[in-house]
Amino acid sequence: MSSDRSGGEFAQAVYELVERIPRGRVMTYGQIAALCGSPRSARIVGQVAHWGPPELPWQRVVNKSGGLAGGYTTGGREAHKRDLEADGVGVSDEYTVDVKALLWWPE
Repeated sequence: MSSDRSGGEFAQAVYELVERIPRGRVMTYGQIAALCGSPRSARIVGQVAHWGPPELPWQRVVNKSGGLAGGYTTGGREAHKRDLEADGVGVSDEYTVDVKALLWWPE
């Protein structure tokens, strides 16, 4: 993983959780925020994802409805879709995933 993991404790907790999301599964911004101790900080998780280490599997993070991120890397939803599909995740024509079927909870 990257040696450039700047940010506070919250960002560090997000990085550690995101790197554990298994291939073929997803987590939501709000779920990550809650598990990192700040349940009302889903938008902050999005900021951490946008500026965080690029080698982490950010494609595995979606919104609470399974929607893909318009601000994902340099290619928006289309790039997010491509990266999720490379992970084995099906994405609808509306740029959503079946979050109920794919949601991952760490042990």
